Amino acid sequence: MRVVIYTDGSSRGNPGPGGYGAVLRYTDPAGVLHERELSQGYARTTNNRMELMAAIAALEALKRPCEVEVHSDSQYVVNAFNQHWVDGWQRRGWKNAKKEPVKNPDLWKRLIAAAKPHDVRWVWVRGHAGAELNERCDQLAVAAATAPVAQLLGDEGFEG
Repeated sequence: MRVVIYTDGSSRGNPGPGGYGAVLRYTDPAGVLHERELSQGYARTTNNRMELMAAIAALEALKRPCEVEVHSDSQYVVNAFNQHWVDGWQRRGWKNAKKEPVKNPDLWKRLIAAAKPHDVRWVWVRGHAGAELNERCDQLAVAAATAPVAQLLGDEGFEG
């Protein structure tokens, strides 16, 4: 099963209210396209945390191991896997090359676990450059970030 995922995160202030958006696409054996959109807003978070949450939410939504292509305009997310930063962070006990604590370890660990059952390829896409699904994810993320306060969740990893 091959799934193409687009993701984006947003925050209105950094930190501030934030949200993520994801679009998952799968074409079944009969050639029928299935599409699912995911989004959620948070009361106080950062853009990078929302970029991570978009990928986490999309991968966690998959019910069985898949061949997955994750498109993100976040070099932070894409390079962490393609340049094997996460491998070094794990080897060094969640410290970066400067021996400083890695930011957002709670979400990195969750993303690694969400990706583990799948064969994931990480693809960087330039943000706000007209890529239809990237633009849709941005719309979802911004809408989630600007939703009424009562609809926003707490980001325990950020606040804690």
